[in-house]
Amino acid sequence: MNEPADLGSGCTRTPEPAAVRHRKGHRPDAAEGGRRDDDPATGPGSPPAGPLPSPRSTNPEEHEHKDEAAQEDEGFMGMSPLLQAHHAMERMEEFVCKVWEGRWRVIPHDVLPDWLKDNDFLLHGHRPPMPSFRACFRSIFRIHTETGNIWTHLLGCVFFLCLGIFYMFRPNISFVAPLQEKVVFGMFFLGAILCLSFSWLFHTVYCHSESVSRLFSKLDYSGIALLIMGSFVPWLYYSFYCNPQPCFIYLIVICVLGIAAIMVSQWDMFATPQYRGVRAGVFLGLGLSGIIPALHFVISEGLLKAATMGQIGWLVLMASLYITGAALYAARVPERFFPGKCDIWFHSHQLFHIFVVAGAFVHFHGVSNLQEFRFMIGGGCSEEDTQ
Repeated sequence: MNEPADLGSGCTRTPEPAAVRHRKGHRPDAAEGGRRDDDPATGPGSPPAGPLPSPRSTNPEEHEHKDEAAQEDEGFMGMSPLLQAHHAMERMEEFVCKVWEGRWRVIPHDVLPDWLKDNDFLLHGHRPPMPSFRACFRSIFRIHTETGNIWTHLLGCVFFLCLGIFYMFRPNISFVAPLQEKVVFGMFFLGAILCLSFSWLFHTVYCHSESVSRLFSKLDYSGIALLIMGSFVPWLYYSFYCNPQPCFIYLIVICVLGIAAIMVSQWDMFATPQYRGVRAGVFLGLGLSGIIPALHFVISEGLLKAATMGQIGWLVLMASLYITGAALYAARVPERFFPGKCDIWFHSHQLFHIFVVAGAFVHFHGVSNLQEFRFMIGGGCSEEDTQ
């Protein structure tokens, strides 16, 4: 019975079939000896055919080693498809065991498979393909091109999760309409947490395999749309507090646009490097659709009231942060001007992540001021406000 060979750290190698060992040069000694004795052309007294061996090849161990290496090289090409598959499986098992043990090394961009090539200005420090979720999650604590991308949104996710729990458990006395206001803030926190969660998970496991990378990239892009949609809800609720009809219309419009963006992001080609500008344009357009309700509010309430009560200044700052981050991401700045210098830290995708987290917090601060203003003036609406 064949026992599996131990590769270390609990990994085992699949035993080789007899056919594989035979093709690698493991022939029975008896068969070889019989052929030498029975061959009439090479009997005991006959001189060896061909040139005499050189002194360098008189060592039997060295000669045997060279024979096995040559037979192994030419044996793989002569294997049947089944034996080739077994040989490839052995190599994959060894690779996975090395990955599980954390012995993988970062590799340059030019040796990555096509499905892992995203930014050709990041020349070094990439993770190799790692078909193990355990290895992918352990790579969070290694230094590579995705380290900053993972941690910026992982920490941001934890921050908004804690902030959301704290805010949702505030006493009801702090709100005019506790249930409604907690629901609208909950939509914002849900969008932010899902966006940041999908993002750091994607950057963690996208080197697992092409299919896993494609799946989590779609979740990542869907999370961006959910963050934008969730950000609109509390701002529209408080800005049009006394005019529910336009608030309801704008909410429907942003939901339709957001769902459309999610549907577009499910297209496989949407995640490819050549569509980087399209991706940035889709989500930038979704966010800039908020210009219409913002202008509506400024025209109906006046610039002074919009800047004080409506917190338009914070809204403009949030939009500026999102636009700046998207522009850096689309243009691949600064690594475009310093190839190989921003491989690990401060490349465009990391900066984009930082701007997203900053923009989301600025938005939260702005709508929190709206909520406090509404609480101070009470829940009633005058006839002038409802016009």
